[in-house]
Amino acid sequence: MQVSVENTSALERRMTIGVPAERIETEVNKRLQQTARKAKIPGFRPGKVPMSVIRQRYEDGARQEALGDLIQATFYEAVVEQKLNPAGAPSVEPKTFEKGKDLEYIATFEVFPEFSVAGFESVSVERLSADVADSDLDNMLEILRKQNVRFEVADRAAANEDQLNIDFVGKIDGEAFAGGSATGTQLVLGSGRMIPGFEDGLVGAKAGEERVLNLTFPEDYQNLELAGKIAEFTVTVNTVSAPTLPELNEAFFNQFGIKETGIEGFRTEVRKNMQRELRQAIKSKLKNQVMDGLLAANPIEVPKALLENEVNRLRVQAVQQFGGNIKPDQLPAELFEEQAKRRVELGLIVAEVVKQFDLKPDDARVREMIQEMASAYQEPEQVVAWYYKNEQQMNEVRSVVLEEQVVDTVLQKASVTDKAVSYEEAVKPVEAPQAD
Repeated sequence: MQVSVENTSALERRMTIGVPAERIETEVNKRLQQTARKAKIPGFRPGKVPMSVIRQRYEDGARQEALGDLIQATFYEAVVEQKLNPAGAPSVEPKTFEKGKDLEYIATFEVFPEFSVAGFESVSVERLSADVADSDLDNMLEILRKQNVRFEVADRAAANEDQLNIDFVGKIDGEAFAGGSATGTQLVLGSGRMIPGFEDGLVGAKAGEERVLNLTFPEDYQNLELAGKIAEFTVTVNTVSAPTLPELNEAFFNQFGIKETGIEGFRTEVRKNMQRELRQAIKSKLKNQVMDGLLAANPIEVPKALLENEVNRLRVQAVQQFGGNIKPDQLPAELFEEQAKRRVELGLIVAEVVKQFDLKPDDARVREMIQEMASAYQEPEQVVAWYYKNEQQMNEVRSVVLEEQVVDTVLQKASVTDKAVSYEEAVKPVEAPQAD
């Protein structure tokens, strides 16, 4: 087998592979002999069909099959011989493809970038610390109460936080538009569910009242056909219901499956959950800063094949999350390219750090992480046992732990500033940068 390699770009390789005719004929003959043992042809007993007849009937198919398998096998042999690391399937173009002659084909493919991760000293991070104060706990209890609010019909004008049952018809230039009408819709005023001005326009309304709202759809509205347009909504208020917050009693506590009894027992369990959330938020923000620093210090070129695969994976995730009848490939690739590029780059960089420092998942940290996740359940021992019986889940946890070990490795040389903040600031999601 003859192999030559041409570098057509930083990552693309054009490899010409020659396969001797003798090897091709050997593979073709193997297949014909296998066929001869089981072929059923009228006038011949199974296994007794002359090879000339077998060749006449089956040689073309056997040759195509042999050539396909040989291209796959010799490509693998060639990349091993040339010490190449393909980042995706090759594009194959035959040069010579004639019976009785050597096979020569060209395989074009990308390779993984070769680089060493550096610049740990240039990574600058802010490591947060926070506690769950009693006031934070009190706020969380109010949030839990509001999440379980009950609404009771009230004979009065509507106010913010009331729930209205409404019918409405929306029109643009006097014509009803798709998605602009509904009956029996439950709407909490102040929830921000409707376009700006809709909910404010119903404050003070009473059951049985009809109001006409002239509103403008936001310029950045998700439905581009409606963005920036003026619409008239005719709204009929069927009922007005006032919110009633549940009492902090045993009936309320039981909704959360907490074994501890009494208000103090409930507060203790809620505080534990908040502390768990706090630890995860601080850890996540620290990790994101480290990853941002690694990306800035280690610009690398991403193989197109890996980028396309990640874009397709994000497309599938989007369809699964939002549903609808749309197919993944109907979503524009541009929506996911930036996120996909970051994920691929980080995957390559993290993998290289693991390789450079010969990192292995720490078994103690793996168990600690599983126990931390299990502590959120009523029967944590059963959850821990389930993880250790499920190899796929265990591998996912090991992968997360390995990423944490990468973060720790970088932090040993990075510039770290410690900062004490409030619970709210610590758990607040980081806002994405605004586009220009």
